[in-house]
Amino acid sequence: MKVAVIGAGIVGVTSAHALRADGHEVTVLERRGSVATESSFANAGFLAPGYVTPWAAPHMPRKVLSQLFARDAAVRLAGVPGPALLGWLRRWLRACAPATYARNRDAMLRLAQDSLARTRSLAADLHIDYEQGRGALVLLRDEREVAQVRAGLALLADAGLTFRVVDAAQCRTIEPALEEATALQAGVHHPDAGLGNCRQFAHQLKSLLQADGVTFHLQRDVARLEPQDGGVTVHHAPSDLHGDSALEGAARNAAEPPRSDRFDAVVCCAAIGAPALLSPLRVRLPLQPVYGYSVTLPLRQFEAYPDMGPRAALMDERYKVAITRLGDRVRIAGSAELGGSATELRDAPLATLYRVLEDWFPGAARPGQAQTWKGARPMLPDGPPAIGPSGVPGVWLNTGHGSSGWALACGSARLLAHLMAGRDPGVDPAAFSPRRW
Repeated sequence: MKVAVIGAGIVGVTSAHALRADGHEVTVLERRGSVATESSFANAGFLAPGYVTPWAAPHMPRKVLSQLFARDAAVRLAGVPGPALLGWLRRWLRACAPATYARNRDAMLRLAQDSLARTRSLAADLHIDYEQGRGALVLLRDEREVAQVRAGLALLADAGLTFRVVDAAQCRTIEPALEEATALQAGVHHPDAGLGNCRQFAHQLKSLLQADGVTFHLQRDVARLEPQDGGVTVHHAPSDLHGDSALEGAARNAAEPPRSDRFDAVVCCAAIGAPALLSPLRVRLPLQPVYGYSVTLPLRQFEAYPDMGPRAALMDERYKVAITRLGDRVRIAGSAELGGSATELRDAPLATLYRVLEDWFPGAARPGQAQTWKGARPMLPDGPPAIGPSGVPGVWLNTGHGSSGWALACGSARLLAHLMAGRDPGVDPAAFSPRRW
């Protein structure tokens, strides 16, 4: 079957791999000049199934309201919500019902477990080196946080995840560079969790796919999908979103005119761009961008104390900020910003990231060499991504992963491939059905 994948973030690239592994002729269309340049560019790097959970949870409405105007809020509102965001928030509130949350969290957790195993298997089989590591530690500053976390541990145990609650001294054995002066009550250690550089994984997988015959059309903006006669025609044109210099991009665009290519099937992995592409087909997908921030810094190296930073991955439970070791760098990531835009960097979320790093690893990084990033995480109101048939013949979806795109990518790709082939996916796909809306 001739298949087009629209979008070359981590979800699009892994979808292309799963479909190519099934023997399909795959073409990937991406509006940017490279793969993994938007939501996949500088995310936290967490591959921890125990931390993949719907944002729509029973405790979240009160938590969000209590934090909206706090200095170090994990959730922020940028400006006055418009009609689309207000509608999304109404659906999110309904999805916070306990029964809905429990069903969605179970589905996402099991998909994340499969995805982690799949990511590691692909990396081993294909010799992908993506600054991977193992182990995640959730830091709990006081007894209240310990009590809150304990309430959710039973689900992780039921799912077969390996973890242990450790005291402050054990936390500092796992992560010896943790600052002694920062209050620390306990932690939850996930020894089998993973971490790694999402962008590196995507770039290396893309090169392997090209060698296997997959075609990548970069800087191509898909304008319209036209299902007809058992197939789908994709109308696409040069994009002005350059991944290189403007002159090189202009030269490429002049050489590549608008095109219309016919495929047997199309998979939309276009993230935030998906609703506009699907709306003319009367496919309503209530996606909203929830913006996240990250700062990546080189670690200091001293001969007497060669490693001042983290060994693996940590999560500060109070501020919902991740600290991840990526080679000789450290990445701090967090915040959930509703409204605004990807280009407007706000001071408060960035200040929180630096504060959390300084709390746990003071002086470990070189702040003058920071790479700062803000990305739009495409989130559906209830949490699970949309994976499966759209309801329009030949049009399939794999999008809406929110902040868990890296953690769910390989599992989502395999679920999509099973559904497209008519095979038993081994899990109930109902929680991920695009038609649930």
